[in-house]
Amino acid sequence: MALQSNPFIKQLASSDRKLRTSALASLRQYLSSHSHAHSAPLSQLDLLKLWKALFYCLYMQDKPLHQQRLAEDLAGLADVLAPSNKRGEGGDEGEGEEGGMLMGWFEAFWLTMAREWSGIDGLRMDKYLYLVRCYVRKGFEVCAAQGWESGGLLEEYLGVLGAGPLSPRDTKVPDGLRYHVLDIYVDELEKADVEHAAPIERVLEPVRALGRETVSKAVRKRVKDALGDDRLREWDGVQGMDIDGEVDGAADTENGSTGDAIAAGLNGGSAEDDEDDEFGGFDD
Repeated sequence: MALQSNPFIKQLASSDRKLRTSALASLRQYLSSHSHAHSAPLSQLDLLKLWKALFYCLYMQDKPLHQQRLAEDLAGLADVLAPSNKRGEGGDEGEGEEGGMLMGWFEAFWLTMAREWSGIDGLRMDKYLYLVRCYVRKGFEVCAAQGWESGGLLEEYLGVLGAGPLSPRDTKVPDGLRYHVLDIYVDELEKADVEHAAPIERVLEPVRALGRETVSKAVRKRVKDALGDDRLREWDGVQGMDIDGEVDGAADTENGSTGDAIAAGLNGGSAEDDEDDEFGGFDD
């Protein structure tokens, strides 16, 4: 059935909760039918239409517990589209496809959130903040399930983040969305990677790139806070990295704190930024 004629598009935004629940189940089956290699993938326009309907599906949902459950269900739709050859299993089938339609799904989500963000009122913001949490974590979970080092799935996902909510120059991305993703980045990575097996240098690169290229001091400060998170010490390879992923010996020498070394690397030690850099969360 063509997407534009599929009734669940309108039903997802219905004021009737039972109708929305039924439509969400139908959508899950619909996505599953398009996730196989022999099926025609949905276009970006189709995915954007679906996400507009899903945005209003959550918009119509009241009661915090129901909102959280729905946000988790919406994040669970990504599992339907995830590659089937987990951790290198499954032979040659699907090889080279990497994220396939899954990355298009993530892209459509972030485009929708960026477009709608400024119109979300204060009473409804919490449920969308939670939805963003769910989707940041879901992306990491999918990469962990496939194996952090298996092919280019992680690179594709990080590319989606770097071109979406962590884009340094895209004026269509509200800073409020950037701030939230930076604030929760380590939180959700930690939940998805309990064994601390992720290649942390690569995972942090979109954050470092945002810090290098942004023209906003407020965004740069938020990046420094994210990179200075004390929990990053739990991953191998993060100590002493600057924004280019190199060892910042000067920062280590000046201040033996891992968090300070990471944060100091954000401005490359340049004198012109010293007056703006007030991060001191890990002073000895």
